[in-house]
Amino acid sequence: MEINLSAELQAKLDRLAAQQGRDRESLVHEAVERLVGYDEWFIRQVEKGLAQVDRGEVLEQEEVAERMERLITEKQRRA
Repeated sequence: MEINLSAELQAKLDRLAAQQGRDRESLVHEAVERLVGYDEWFIRQVEKGLAQVDRGEVLEQEEVAERMERLITEKQRRA
């Protein structure tokens, strides 16, 4: 697989690689792994949230506002 990076991004990658004593390829591999891992996690979280909505496990706006007010009041009392 080939990827095209701007000269600026390549320079940043080279600097990071030098600072970490690694090669560019290993940094790119790690970055791609992190991105894919995050995207997979994010999709799972969205799917979980949509399933909750389907089951009716949602809060109405008024409930959210009441909870936030309680939290703010509690924090102010502690301060």
